[in-house]
Amino acid sequence: MAKRKGKGPTPKAEDRHWHGKRQKARAFKSAKRTGTPTVGPAGRGRSAETRQPAASRPAGARRANGEVPELVTGRNPVVEALRAGVPGSALYVMSSTDERVRESIQLAADRRIPLLETGKNELDRLTDGAVHQGIALQVRPYRYAHPDDLLTGAAPLIVAVDGITDPRNLGAIVRSAAAFGATGVVVPERRAAGVNAGAWKSSAGTLATVKVAQATNLARQLKAYQKAGCFVAGLDARGGIAVADLEVASGPFVLVVGSEGKGLGRLVADTCDLLVTIPMPGKAESLNAGVAAGIALYEISRLRA
Repeated sequence: MAKRKGKGPTPKAEDRHWHGKRQKARAFKSAKRTGTPTVGPAGRGRSAETRQPAASRPAGARRANGEVPELVTGRNPVVEALRAGVPGSALYVMSSTDERVRESIQLAADRRIPLLETGKNELDRLTDGAVHQGIALQVRPYRYAHPDDLLTGAAPLIVAVDGITDPRNLGAIVRSAAAFGATGVVVPERRAAGVNAGAWKSSAGTLATVKVAQATNLARQLKAYQKAGCFVAGLDARGGIAVADLEVASGPFVLVVGSEGKGLGRLVADTCDLLVTIPMPGKAESLNAGVAAGIALYEISRLRA
């Protein structure tokens, strides 16, 4: 995979001062391969307020999560989506008698989102029979970055997510990535949440500033990052070292966060140079994926400061 030019070249792994530590870390990780995932269960699946429209796929769109248009339906969901800055390509409205509908129209006008008056039959068809309350927002398809685009600067910080299925968790991770200076987020192309309206809302608009890339094979992409000089650490309760003690995080670094409930997949965990954990002296046995990522990124930002 060809590297793209960033702010500066990233040294090869063997030229890094921690290259020898990686080999020891792998052996230590193998001896610690017992326990439960760091992240706990969370809601999964798509929200009932979003539906794929019956309209045809736009030209050039890939068959991937978040790359096809979706519709946010209902008065409250639509106005909340517009308030959160979810990018829309059209607002379908039957009438403007409701206060929330009028606010949605004003927000759409302020952002130059086309307003389309429509009848009930047409809106029923567009929403595939969903309860729309006379209004629907078509969300613009998200265009993912290339994974190599995240290798910018001398010490990139990349967050990779393994099989997270709740778009709200993905949005929360993107928000934490923005808060703590990450270069971007990598998501698997299949069997994982993509960038949709739910992710946009929970990211509080930070998806407009943080790059999200898709990887056809996450384990293979992590190996590519390793060859580019990055140290890859997986967040997991089986880890033998706390995130706060991970000194190598000050260099080119990839943090891998597991799915809700299952944690890291076997191939992804095997690919990581080291498994790290978040010590929890309290009674909770696990953390939500979004919360765990935020805590880990905070600790990493302190190390990189």
